[in-house]
Amino acid sequence: MFSTTSIAFFINLNEGYNETRIEAIERRNLRDASNPLEMNSIFFQRNFRLSKEAVIYILNEVENKLRVRKNKSSIPNIIKVCATLRFLAQGSYQQSVGNEALLGLAQPTVSIVLKETLSALQTTLCSKWISSKYTEEEKRRAKSSFFASSGIPGVIGCIDGTHIKIVAPEKSLQHLYYCRKGYFSINAMLTCDDLMNIKYINAKHPGATHDSMVFQMSGLKRQLESMYNRGESNTWLLGDAGYALAPYLLTPYRNPEEGSVESLYNSRHSKARNIIERTIGVLKSRFRCLLSARALHYTPAKATLIINVCAALHNICNHYYVPYDEEDIADVQNENSEIAIETSENDSTPMRQAAEEIRRNVLSCLH
Repeated sequence: MFSTTSIAFFINLNEGYNETRIEAIERRNLRDASNPLEMNSIFFQRNFRLSKEAVIYILNEVENKLRVRKNKSSIPNIIKVCATLRFLAQGSYQQSVGNEALLGLAQPTVSIVLKETLSALQTTLCSKWISSKYTEEEKRRAKSSFFASSGIPGVIGCIDGTHIKIVAPEKSLQHLYYCRKGYFSINAMLTCDDLMNIKYINAKHPGATHDSMVFQMSGLKRQLESMYNRGESNTWLLGDAGYALAPYLLTPYRNPEEGSVESLYNSRHSKARNIIERTIGVLKSRFRCLLSARALHYTPAKATLIINVCAALHNICNHYYVPYDEEDIADVQNENSEIAIETSENDSTPMRQAAEEIRRNVLSCLH
């Protein structure tokens, strides 16, 4: 009989090796004997990115969505959830997760577990933890926080896009997914509030799609327009020059004169908007499968599911006050930094004119 140490050593070295029956039994014994919740809390959080308290909450939420364990050979739900979290956190191939003595799963089993568990997580968590709607108290808090940090009134959040690298899709779709950064990607659009919670995410569009087009086709734009048309004034998002100016989405001035109030506005605007860059940095540093250095080895549809689940888990981390590493965020922000491709300003519609007036009124608040 192998010792636990020899089993762990074997599991880490058996890539490409056909497992015998006795080896499969030993792996199963290791898996069944392990309980990740018994780990040291710091080690647990380092490996799975969430606290034990947060994982217990998730287990309770997805319990009815995962297959019932009918016999001893069935995989416990805690192993399913932790294997999925480990994959999202590590950003490596399933083989690496499957070969870890930490969980005792074979790679083919990891594949099955991910398919089941990711679907359960999206169904139970995404709609509950990601919502573009604000309570009145949340609006007041966000506006107060953004005004205190930037002097710009009425801001409830910020918007930006980020590219999530994927492997090449089928040949007929490759031209749609090849982004300006030189790889295949999903162009994911996010908004965040003053607490770095993700309030909205749209990860359905191919990497070649411009940020402004992603916004134009989004449900978020329709929601913001509806709020504006209902007379909800003094409420807007901040976005970079890649988005079109609107009464509910304030963008920077183009090429303002140095020392002008417009230049001051741009500086304050950039300062306030830094929070969406930090939010994306924290998201990717927590769930490193989203880093461009890794790439998601899945179809675009599966990649979208993974991105959505990571966004929900990010908000759960915030809720449970799970800390993050500032150095990791800086590295990710450098990866994500780019000059926005500006949209055209040749627009004289009433909506644009109203937006120009709002932006001019904001200038009067700066000092």
